[in-house]
Amino acid sequence: MPYIAISDINITDCDMKLGEKIRYLREVEGSLRGLNRAMTQQELLKAIRSELGASMSQSYLSQIESGARPHLTNTTRQLLAKFFKVHPGYLVDDPEGYHPELLSDARTLEDKLDLWLVSGAERFRRDPALRQALLTLARRNDTRQCLLLLEAVMDTPGLVERLLEVLRPEHGKDRTAKRLSGKERQK
Repeated sequence: MPYIAISDINITDCDMKLGEKIRYLREVEGSLRGLNRAMTQQELLKAIRSELGASMSQSYLSQIESGARPHLTNTTRQLLAKFFKVHPGYLVDDPEGYHPELLSDARTLEDKLDLWLVSGAERFRRDPALRQALLTLARRNDTRQCLLLLEAVMDTPGLVERLLEVLRPEHGKDRTAKRLSGKERQK
């Protein structure tokens, strides 16, 4: 069975608690399944039932995620590891100061970039616009080309500002007003 915890891409933060890891894995799984959001606990349990023929209760999962149950039974650890395709050893609290790496088994650059972007979206979940932009980019089939295009846009003087004015007028007006007020202060 391929484990996500085998290759060379760091897609998690350090010092994560077990509950945070399960929530994070639900987020990644939801994105990978095209939901554009985290799988709910109910969706996760339904998928485990249909795909693995096993079950666990929603209240048990909720207790794990909230930290009320800080440890998994071995059976539950094996079940969740199999479903999320992670090594069972990943499904524990990280010791303080430890730097875990949830690593991808992805073979292509595009897959690695997409996982990296999904990870970024999770890290910036409190900024909905940025989170959505990262997930949108991750869903593209040509992620690498999009990032290279972004570099070219940024390297072209004035193009970012002009594109913001045309594509996101609310942002363009703010930037134009700031530019004008800065010129007035210089006079």
